[in-house]
Amino acid sequence: MKNSGNTILVTGGGSGLGREYARRWHDAGNTVIVAGRTLSSLAETAKGRENIHPVEFDVAAAAGDVAAFATGLCERFPGLNVVVNNAGIMPFENIEAKRDLGEAERVVETNLLGPIRLIDAFVEQLKAAEDAALINVSSGLAFVPLPKAATYSATKAALHSYTMSLRKRLEGLVEVIELIPPGVQTELTPGQSQRDGYLPLDDFIAESMELLAQKPTPSEICVEAVRAFRNSEANGNQQELLDMLAAR
Repeated sequence: MKNSGNTILVTGGGSGLGREYARRWHDAGNTVIVAGRTLSSLAETAKGRENIHPVEFDVAAAAGDVAAFATGLCERFPGLNVVVNNAGIMPFENIEAKRDLGEAERVVETNLLGPIRLIDAFVEQLKAAEDAALINVSSGLAFVPLPKAATYSATKAALHSYTMSLRKRLEGLVEVIELIPPGVQTELTPGQSQRDGYLPLDDFIAESMELLAQKPTPSEICVEAVRAFRNSEANGNQQELLDMLAAR
């Protein structure tokens, strides 16, 4: 992925990782479109940065609405060459008893079907673009699940697998990158931005941006804090890490 001169779409750009990546990419000389459900939050991301463009959009929208969104965006920004699937939700849940599955279904709709639909809507644009890249944001929990966020963890495991398939099928056409965060101090869950044991947001962004700037760009962006999770199965300590997460 080249460092500047891109036109980048970032979903979930109104807070957390999406906001900070959008600002860093803008400041590096890119045009950035931030998409999300709350226009006021997107406007805050763009404040003082003329080449960040807020666009209201719900990644959990139906496939037809996603296609219409993509068509309109490509007409407005014909140079679009990078799509970043960052938006996601992470509710805690009790899976050990019968329950209303509406919340779990929303997680699947947002975290997995949303990126699949968005990729489908933009894939022809990316294949035709120069220096095209697709970045899917998964999680360390794709490799060791957090039991109280079982559906979230499962969607991220599925996105990891889907990204591997995309990388193979789009080889030579679109650079496909998986960004694998550890627990970062954002408001993905209530109070997480102040919680001990989570990586400070600025530290994560700085380290991951250094990795993204490498030539060639690694196919997986793994900061040091997430490597134990990413490599847990190979290293034989997956169960140990699962027990640690379950005890939190």
